[in-house]
Amino acid sequence: MSAKRPLPMLGKRDPAEGPPAPLTTVGLTPRRSLLTDSFGRIHNNLRISVTDRCNLRCTYCMPEEVTFRDKSELLTFEEITAFVRVAAPLGIDKIRLTGGEPLMRKELHKLARMLADVPGIKDIGLTTNGLLLADHAQELFDAGLKRLNVSLDTLDPTRFRALTRRDGLEKVLEGLAEARRVGFAPIKVNAVAIRGFAEHDVVPLARYCRENGFELRFIEYMPIGADSWEREKVFFAHEILELIGREVAELVPANSDPSAPAQDYTYRDGFGILGGTVGVIASISRPFCHHCNRLRLTADGKLRNCLFALDETDVREQLRKPCMDTEALAETIRQSVWAKWEGHEINAATFVKPDRTMHAIGG
Repeated sequence: MSAKRPLPMLGKRDPAEGPPAPLTTVGLTPRRSLLTDSFGRIHNNLRISVTDRCNLRCTYCMPEEVTFRDKSELLTFEEITAFVRVAAPLGIDKIRLTGGEPLMRKELHKLARMLADVPGIKDIGLTTNGLLLADHAQELFDAGLKRLNVSLDTLDPTRFRALTRRDGLEKVLEGLAEARRVGFAPIKVNAVAIRGFAEHDVVPLARYCRENGFELRFIEYMPIGADSWEREKVFFAHEILELIGREVAELVPANSDPSAPAQDYTYRDGFGILGGTVGVIASISRPFCHHCNRLRLTADGKLRNCLFALDETDVREQLRKPCMDTEALAETIRQSVWAKWEGHEINAATFVKPDRTMHAIGG
C-alpha cells in the first residue's frame, strides 16, 4: 500500500495504546460492545461490496481496461453472512450492498434474504447503476431489501455515454420506474457533480426526481477513480444549491440524520410526489468525517475503516477457517475501527490517494 498518513492524535485516547481490553460478544448487550474509534465515533453502518465487476466504466470510478478478480477470491454469501453475524452484536444494524455493480452477482436476492434474517440487522439497502434493476427489482424487494440508491449523473444520452463509456440510459430509467412500481421507498438517485457536466445536468435531474418522487443526492467529485483528480473539476455543493434554487424552486434546509453524509433540503413550494428532497454530499467542501459511522467490507474480504484508507485488514482468511473464531474476528473488527483516523485530509497537502479505485472498494 501507499505510505501512511500520520494518524491524528486528537481523541481522548492515543490510538497507539490500542483499544480498551477486548470485550467478548457473548453475554454482552450491543450497547456495551459498540464499535467506537479513538475519536468517540460509534459505527453502526456496514457497506458490503459483493463484486468488483461492473457493466459500466464510469470515468470517476474505474479505468476503461480492468482485470476483475477471480470468483474464488470473492467472499461467498455464507462468508458475508458469517461476518455480519459477528458484526451485528457489536452494533452494526445497517447494511448497504455495493460493488462494482452488485446486480452482476448472481442471485443477489438470496444474500439479501440471508442478511435480513440476521438478528439485529434493521436496514438493508442497495447501491446500483440501474442497468439490471428492472429484471431484479421484484425479487430483491420480496427478499427484504427496501431501499435503493441508483447512480444516474445525467438524463442526456450523449453525456451518459461520455461519463460511463457505455450506453444504457434507457435501461436505468426503466429500472427506476420498475423499482417504484414494486414498492421500494425511498429511492435515491445519486449524481456525481463534475464541472463540465453538472452545469447541464443538475436542473434536469432535479425536475425529473421531483416529478417522479425520487430523492436526489449530488456527490462532489472525489479523488477515488483511475484518472488523475483535478480539484478544479469539482462542482461544489453551494453551486448546486444555487442553480436549483434559481432554475427550479427555492430550497430550504431539512432535518437531516446527523450521522448521514448528506445535508438535505426540501423545496419551499412543496411540489413533488414525495416533497422533492435534494441532498448534497460535500466530501470536498464540507467534509463530514467528524460524524462518520461507516466501515467497509470489500468483495475480496478486506475490512476498510475509511473510503480513503491506505491500510486494510484481511478477514477472508479468518472467515475461511474450518472452525472460525468468532471472538477473534470480533476483535479484528474492533481494532480496525479503533485505528480509524480523524479524517480523509483531501484538502491537505499530505493527502495520499488510495491504491484501490472505487469499483474495487465498494461504493
